Amino acid sequence: MREERMDILIRGGTLLSMGDSSDPVEDPLIGIKNGVIAFIEKGDRTPDGGEAGELIDASGSLILPGLINTHTHLPMVCFRGMADDLPLMEWLQNHIFPAEAKYVNKEMVYHSSMLAMAEMMLSGTTTFCDGYFFESAIARAAIEAGMRAVVCQGFIDFPTADNPDPAKNCETAERFVRQWRGVSERVTPALFCHAPYTCSPATLVGIKEIARHEEVLYLTHLSETITEVRDIKDRYGRTPVHHLHELGVLDEKTVAVHCVWIDDEEIDVIADCGVKVSHTPESNMKLATGGAPIPALLERGVVVGLGTDGCASNNDLDLFSEMGTAARLHKLECLDPTVMNARETLEMATMGGARVLGLEHEIGSIEPGKRADIILVDRRKPHLTPLYNAYSHLVYAASGSDVTTVIIDGKVVVRDRHMRTMNIDNVMERVRKIAGAIRRDREG
Repeated sequence: MREERMDILIRGGTLLSMGDSSDPVEDPLIGIKNGVIAFIEKGDRTPDGGEAGELIDASGSLILPGLINTHTHLPMVCFRGMADDLPLMEWLQNHIFPAEAKYVNKEMVYHSSMLAMAEMMLSGTTTFCDGYFFESAIARAAIEAGMRAVVCQGFIDFPTADNPDPAKNCETAERFVRQWRGVSERVTPALFCHAPYTCSPATLVGIKEIARHEEVLYLTHLSETITEVRDIKDRYGRTPVHHLHELGVLDEKTVAVHCVWIDDEEIDVIADCGVKVSHTPESNMKLATGGAPIPALLERGVVVGLGTDGCASNNDLDLFSEMGTAARLHKLECLDPTVMNARETLEMATMGGARVLGLEHEIGSIEPGKRADIILVDRRKPHLTPLYNAYSHLVYAASGSDVTTVIIDGKVVVRDRHMRTMNIDNVMERVRKIAGAIRRDREG
């Protein structure tokens, strides 16, 4: 009989730990203390109420690690549906960049990010990696909402609302990392260069030098469209991957987002440099940029995680939907139903995402000693009945709305689909007011 009182005890259900142990585990007993998974045992006894601050009955539920969104732009929930059904460059240059220049400010970023975090938590995401402007406002929102976050200050070679002088990009980068390092165990600072076509070689290299010195992640959109590849070839005489390789910015702490238009030789470069990849299939499909060669990247040993991208190009933040799309898309592209099986796809959304963000020793699986980021999925639903294979259910049949309970860093932030860390009605109302003002301005 354990004498130490747990903060949380989870009993019953089916555990998919995504770790080294044999899965699934039926009827587990999981103890959580001080934000850490203290033990996992066979739940053959019923703990009394005195053994934990909070008891969670997981009967009829699948228990799995919180999902990890490796690439998004949270404030863009405010632009959800603003400019759909357009090619990427037209979408960016004629709609998104002008909207960001005119409407993005600290207030918009903060409130929109709170709404985005509510959407993510309610659909089972416990960790996100965001790249945008006014990223400090997103860091503050993450602390208040109780989420785990890698917050990446964004850089681009034209004036932005939070950095009107691009010549000061490097100063801004250094200040941002030092401002947020160590402020919260759940918030990790990083740096994000938008893309090789919007950032000069000097910017790409300068920001990477700071990332190396500060030992933080460096992210960039890479080879997202055929137009980008042609443009970079015209400018520099080589493809985006080779361009970044020549600049010396590709290494094990670089995360490349999209990687759609890459060939076998470029896959070798990515693999040899240890670059991690964030795969955003729904955004790629909606913008018709193409399908990334994810099976080939995985075969070459590249670490791949899933991301939603921003809500202006997705238009949601549901990683369950993203998993289903990823698995189906690559089966179709390869004309092979065995490609991207359900277990492998769930791995990309959990341990794969943790490895992409360099957090694999803290999160991504449910194992003693790791931080307690755990979600419960209710399988007592018509569309989840009967159950033969839990992995298959999660990837092909479940949705974010099936998530009932969310634990982040050992704290219950969602219980029975009720949010504990924010008033969601107030958050939605604030964003509606911001969007209303944008709509009136655009129509006027």
